[in-house]
Amino acid sequence: MSCYQSLAGAYDALIVDGAHRKRAAYLHRLLQKEKQRVETVLDLGCGTGTVTCLLAALGYRMIGADLSEEMLTEAARKAEALPENQRPLLICQSMNRLRLTEPVDAAVSTLDALNYVTSNAAMRETLRRVFKWLRPGGLFVFDVNTPYKLRRMDGEVYTDETEDSFCVWRTAFSEKTKVCTYGVDLFSLRPDGAWDRAWEEHRERAWEETELRLLLETAGFQEIHVTGDLRQSPPCAGEDRVIFRCRKPEGSQKQPQTQKRSNA
Repeated sequence: MSCYQSLAGAYDALIVDGAHRKRAAYLHRLLQKEKQRVETVLDLGCGTGTVTCLLAALGYRMIGADLSEEMLTEAARKAEALPENQRPLLICQSMNRLRLTEPVDAAVSTLDALNYVTSNAAMRETLRRVFKWLRPGGLFVFDVNTPYKLRRMDGEVYTDETEDSFCVWRTAFSEKTKVCTYGVDLFSLRPDGAWDRAWEEHRERAWEETELRLLLETAGFQEIHVTGDLRQSPPCAGEDRVIFRCRKPEGSQKQPQTQKRSNA
């Protein structure tokens, strides 16, 4: 069973951390400080589209990309609450197969979406594709769960519940692969009072700052900065999440050709 095939419908109720609006506001402040006006923004690994839609409501022309059709279905339902001219374009694509119809002014990725890229080759290609589709001078901002957090989760059991769903997360961290595996049991209440059970597996890679810096530099990014979560200051010891900011050089010649929208 693929990631989020069963969890997608219950994700917002179970997983909401209360920080979506703060995260969108943080990104908005960064984008407003850009020298060139930012109009089109890619949300890579957009999930159920909460941050995507919040940024769209702030006036950005949003493109939300995610591999999970089920998560994108939830994002599309959420987007229906926006005026038609503000609704994001949602595309079902793997991060390392990203292909857009036009360059974007900026790219963001939130809530540890990039941790789901678990191999060096896939991360290298993902960053290369983001770089390719950014306009020269474009900003890329993303957050990741830290190795400290993922190691700490080894052997833990977590639960989330609502009136009609109950979720159990069992985690295991491998020092050999640097991957934290989540086994997720989801119980959903049926109209007849019985419960359905579904299971799916999630895997997140613990990326060291030095690894990501090297991969970003290899892709061509410059001005690489790392901060604590939703802050402008450097990370502290024991941070659970950090934010990377980097930029495609203004003089870069690696620029994609605009394609017809039907080819996305």
